[in-house]
Amino acid sequence: MRMPFSLWIWKALFGLALAGLAGTPVLPAATHDDSVALQPPDVLFGQLYADVEKAQLFPDQKTFADAVPRRDPAAILADYQAQKGQDGFGLGAFVTANFALPYDSDTIYAPQPGQTLRQHIDSLWTVLTRQTASVPPYASLLPLPYPYVVPGGRFREVYYWDSYFTMLGLGESGRWDLVEDMVENFAHEVDVYGHIPNGNRTYYLSRSQPPFFAFMLDLLASHEGDGVYLRYLPQLKEEYAYWMDGADRLARGQATGRVVRLDDGSLLNRYWDDRDVPRTESYLEDVTTASQAAGRPATQVYRDLRAAAASGWDFSSRWLGDGRTLASVRTTAIAPVDLNSLLYHLETTLARASALDRDVGDTADYALRAARRLQAINTHLWNPMGYYADYDWQQRKLSNQVTAATLYPLFAAVALPDRARRTARTARTQLLKQGGLGTTTVYTGQQWDAPNGWAPLQWIAVQGLRKYGQKGLAQDIAVRFLGNVQALYDSEQKLVEKYAVEGSGIGGGGGEYPLQDGFGWTNGVTMKLLDLYPCAAMGCAPAQDEAVAP
Repeated sequence: MRMPFSLWIWKALFGLALAGLAGTPVLPAATHDDSVALQPPDVLFGQLYADVEKAQLFPDQKTFADAVPRRDPAAILADYQAQKGQDGFGLGAFVTANFALPYDSDTIYAPQPGQTLRQHIDSLWTVLTRQTASVPPYASLLPLPYPYVVPGGRFREVYYWDSYFTMLGLGESGRWDLVEDMVENFAHEVDVYGHIPNGNRTYYLSRSQPPFFAFMLDLLASHEGDGVYLRYLPQLKEEYAYWMDGADRLARGQATGRVVRLDDGSLLNRYWDDRDVPRTESYLEDVTTASQAAGRPATQVYRDLRAAAASGWDFSSRWLGDGRTLASVRTTAIAPVDLNSLLYHLETTLARASALDRDVGDTADYALRAARRLQAINTHLWNPMGYYADYDWQQRKLSNQVTAATLYPLFAAVALPDRARRTARTARTQLLKQGGLGTTTVYTGQQWDAPNGWAPLQWIAVQGLRKYGQKGLAQDIAVRFLGNVQALYDSEQKLVEKYAVEGSGIGGGGGEYPLQDGFGWTNGVTMKLLDLYPCAAMGCAPAQDEAVAP
C-alpha cells in the first residue's frame, strides 16, 4: 500500500512537532478584490425584503432571495415606500410585478422505465447541469465561466463542499470535462473573491464552507496527473490565506475571524461568517430563533447561525450550547475536528505542490504548519474515551459527543494509527445503524442529528477507514447505505438529500425545509460506492481488517 503524502509529512516532521518548536509562523493575509461590491438582496431591498419574508408569501424563504428584480432596485424600493400605505396595496401583487420568481420544475425528473440506479444517476447529470456565464442585472446569482452541477430542488446554485462529492460521481460516470469545469469555477471564485463562497449567490459571499478544494485537486490529478497541483497552486495559497487571516496577530486564548489560538499557542480554526444579521435565505427563521435566545445579543445569535451554515452542518447538536435548542447555538466557540482535519490536508497539499514547484522554502513551511496542526489535533481534539471530537475554546473543554465528524482525521490521514482503530470501534458501536452511519446519537429535530445519515459522511467514513486498514467496517457502512438508497429508489424512483438510517428506504427529515430530491452529493457518493462494492446488491463477503503502520 502506497503511503499517503500526508502520512509521509507526519512521519518526517511529527517528531519535530512533539519537540515543541518555538515561534509562530508568519502567515500571509487574505486578500480580495474590493472593487467587487455585490450586495445581497436583504441589503439591496432593505425594509421591503424584511416585509416580504415576514409576510411568508412563499413556502420557502429562499424563494425571494433567489428572485430576480425586473428593474433597478432603488426604483423598486422607492415605489414600495410610496405605495405601501395606499388603499388596496397588495404586497404579493407588488412582488409579482417587480420580481421574476425562480422555477424548480426542471429538477423534477423521473427515470425511464427499467433504469437501474446507476443508469438513473448517469442521466441526472444533464438535468442538474447549469451554465451561467452571465446573469441578469441585480440577480443574487453570481456568474461562473463554466458549466456546473447543482444539488437539485431548492438548491439552484453550486455549493462548495457538496461539489466535491458530486464530482466523485461525475468522474465515475466519465464526465471529467465537468469535473475540470467545476474546479475551474472554484479557482475563478478564489481569484475574484479571495475565497470560495458557500455558494454562487451574493448572500453567500460572507462565508465559505468546509475547504474541499485540495481534495478536488486530488480527484482531478488522479485523472490528469500531478500537473494539476502546479496549475492551481496560486489558488491553494489564496484559500489557505483566507482561512488563516489574522493568525500572525493573535494572542493566546483568543480568536479572530476563522482562526483560534489556544492557551499553549496551538493554532486551530473555526467556522465564521463576516455578517451578523439574519441569513438572507432563512430570514424569518433566524429572527425567530434570536427572539428566543434570552440574554444574548441578536447579532451574536445571527453570527453563530451563519457560522453553522458555513460548517455545512446546519443545524446540529454539535453547535448547541444546551445540546437541544437552536437558540443556544454557539458555533464560533467551537474548534471543529472536521474543519481542522481538512485544513491539515490543505497544508500537506500545499507542501506537496510546493515541492513539485521546486520551492524548498514553501515546502518546508507548509510541512511544518501541517506537523504543528497534527500535534494540535492529537493533543486537543482527541477524547480519551476513544474518538476524535470538537473543542470548545471558550470554555476550554473537549466535547464528549460522538458524531460522524470523528472520522475526518482518518479521511485526512491525521489520525494516529491506534487512535484510528479506537475511533473505528466507537463508530461501530455508537453510530452504525441498519441504513448506514448515523450523524450523531442525539434527537433534536435538526437535520444533522439522529436519525439522519448523509451521503458525504458515509464517504468520509468509508475512505478514512480504508486508509487505516479498517476494511470490514468500511464495507459494512457502504453496503448498508447503498441498500438504503436502493430501497428508496425502488419504491419512489428518486435519490434524496438525506436518509433515515434507523431503517431502510426512508428519506430523512427535520431542519428548516422539506426533504429535497436530486440530489447531487447522494448521486456522486452512490456511484463511487457502487464502484467500490459492486457486490452490494448480492451481499458482499466479509472484508478483513489489516494493520497499517504510521
